[in-house]
Amino acid sequence: MQVLRVSTTTCYQDWETTSSTNKGILMESVIYEIRDRVAYVTINRPEAYNACDQPTYDRLAEVWTDFAHNDDAWVAILTGAGDKAFCAGSDIKKNFNSVPDPAQSFASAGQGDLMRGLEIWKPVIAAVNGHCNGGGLEQALGCDIRIASDNAQFGLGEVLLGLLPGGGGTQRLPRTIPLGHALWMLYSGERIDAEEALRLGLVNKVVPFEDLMPTAQQMAEKLLSAGPLAVRAIKQAAVQGLSMPLEDGLRLEQHLFRLLATTEDSAEGTRAFAEKRPPQWKGR
Repeated sequence: MQVLRVSTTTCYQDWETTSSTNKGILMESVIYEIRDRVAYVTINRPEAYNACDQPTYDRLAEVWTDFAHNDDAWVAILTGAGDKAFCAGSDIKKNFNSVPDPAQSFASAGQGDLMRGLEIWKPVIAAVNGHCNGGGLEQALGCDIRIASDNAQFGLGEVLLGLLPGGGGTQRLPRTIPLGHALWMLYSGERIDAEEALRLGLVNKVVPFEDLMPTAQQMAEKLLSAGPLAVRAIKQAAVQGLSMPLEDGLRLEQHLFRLLATTEDSAEGTRAFAEKRPPQWKGR
């Protein structure tokens, strides 16, 4: 199995010292690798519950830009290192408390840019392990499919800091769960557990922690069995169509259908169906 790691000469690695228990050890705050057309993106700051400081936000935005344009990657899985947290949000100590203008620092912590990086037409799966709060939940909301471990917790606590979620939370959460439930989470800053998240439709599935990554990988493999251009066109039609009148959305759907009908993958898919064999997708 070939593993494509981002080169240490690129800007996708953020080398920094860890907490005092691991003082002097250097580690990547974002691990990015591609295996068998699946991009694995891991926020790797377990000593800080995978909270993101500014360099980590910057690296994540760069990783998503690479994923969007990398022909070797068709699906991505986003997760956090360790068993305690997917991402606890912004690193308050670094982004908020240790600078002359903390509010401005917090506001410019990179979350908006990061979310724009996630608005790509390839599918992205969030494998949510443990705490998923603030900017961490906003990152998960930017993904297409969310799988949670049974110890996961979800919340947007910015209101308790006198702020609002600045990385898409006020917009994506009400588009994902019923408005009343979304507003309560936003108003109160209260957290919900994995089962409540499943009941509300915030996550697609809840599994034991040890089954989280295998389940995410199985879902990624399922997506890889479908035509990659078709999957991307479906995402584009669904996401863009939500902000359009129905008639415009239907026109977009027909436009994308006609484009797909001219691709090599479309010809291969129909040919493979007639020949009763698995299709060999090329992504073109």
